[in-house]
Amino acid sequence: MPSPVVVDHATLSELLGATLTEAQARAIFRQGEEAVVFALLTLAKRVAEQHDAPLDPSRPSGMIPPYEKPTHAARRHRPGREEGHPGSWRRRPDRIDRRCAHRLPRCPHCAGRLIRCQATRTRYIEDIPAEILPVVTEHTIHRDWCPRCQKRVEPTVPDALPQATLGNQTLVLSAWLHYGVGTTLSQIIAVFNHHLQLKLTPGGLVQMWYRLQAVLFPWYEQLQAEALQSAVLHADETGWRVNGTTHWLWCFGHRELTYFMIDRSRGAPALAKFFQTEFPGTLVTDFWAAYNAVACAERQLCLVHLLRELERVETYERPGEAWRAFAKPLRRVLGDAIRLWKREAVPAAEAASRRSRLDTRLEELVTASWIDPHARRLVKRLRRHQHEVFTFLDKPGVPFENNQAERAIRPAVLIRKNSYANGSQRGADTQAVLMSIYRTLQQRGHDPLATVTHAIRTYLMTGQLPPLPKPIAKG
Repeated sequence: MPSPVVVDHATLSELLGATLTEAQARAIFRQGEEAVVFALLTLAKRVAEQHDAPLDPSRPSGMIPPYEKPTHAARRHRPGREEGHPGSWRRRPDRIDRRCAHRLPRCPHCAGRLIRCQATRTRYIEDIPAEILPVVTEHTIHRDWCPRCQKRVEPTVPDALPQATLGNQTLVLSAWLHYGVGTTLSQIIAVFNHHLQLKLTPGGLVQMWYRLQAVLFPWYEQLQAEALQSAVLHADETGWRVNGTTHWLWCFGHRELTYFMIDRSRGAPALAKFFQTEFPGTLVTDFWAAYNAVACAERQLCLVHLLRELERVETYERPGEAWRAFAKPLRRVLGDAIRLWKREAVPAAEAASRRSRLDTRLEELVTASWIDPHARRLVKRLRRHQHEVFTFLDKPGVPFENNQAERAIRPAVLIRKNSYANGSQRGADTQAVLMSIYRTLQQRGHDPLATVTHAIRTYLMTGQLPPLPKPIAKG
């Protein structure tokens, strides 16, 4: 009777990693029946644990879970700017509010007597005062009689909204913390009540934000009008919750503008609210079918989404040789198009020739017959959007990806994680308006707090909100 084989379970556990090779599998098989049974039971347990694990609603379906990502090598370069680039440091303060002199009475090492010298050095420290007290102003408003109008009149107080006990500075700062930065309501209340020593209540603060949204709503309408007149417009959407019901946060914009809209629909009805007329520019989107209903002059589909789809199929679906015969030439076509777009000073004749060959190669791919089901699915998509893949090669200023919209919507996703979206439709409307305004002011290089505070003061004095500021010219 043969002697039993001793199985090292620790070694087997190391072999059963996320990247088990064929050689490792054969090594386990050579250890005998007990090793194979142990390996199968271990793998079955891991699959069951991943299957029973709760789903994270904030993680996209195509995203690799953090526990499945491979470990990367350590950073090769030191963090910070590369050599040769100018450094970054705090500038010297423009003003000095207080001066302090420091001198030792004796040597700190031997406690001996010191000989006074004229050598000094200067150090600047900027800090927040330990005691920050709110400024309470009593406004005496004179009411005088107008004999012509036959009524009493009084001046407008521009430091706060009518019948409000909180000033414009507090209102704008709290709204920026919530809608611009993503701080939660409870955190804002804690900062104001304890550090700033200004007592606020959640209900009162939310009602003030509703009033601020009503005042700034003309800016929101101006953002929509400017977006619809832009040459290139990016669009994206993500899930949003309103009073426990699934809604969708739509994002439209470009480098100098961001317009958010929260709607119950993820389809054409929501897009019809934004695109009320035909869009004269180029719309850059992913492959979501709802965008097909938008009437626009040109459209560019995100090639990064297409390349990501190829990677997803190869990672999760385990396709065969038929898939590789389709994916490899498609990657080459897309890569050649991107390289042509990135090249500078290409002769016109050469660029036109290469552009024509790209169309021919794509035509050959979409007209061929493919056996693999994933290839047939993507070919169907490419046939529908065949003339919207290489628009970036024909239109100056049009990118091949939708990174602008994804970067613009990311701060909203972080706010969603902190605040759990909205509890009412009125709160969702306020969220969309104030997020759009604060995000756009930041993109245009303006101070959000000073700009909005000045706009409210102008509105209270004149009854008209000033136009939304234009981008600040760089350089």
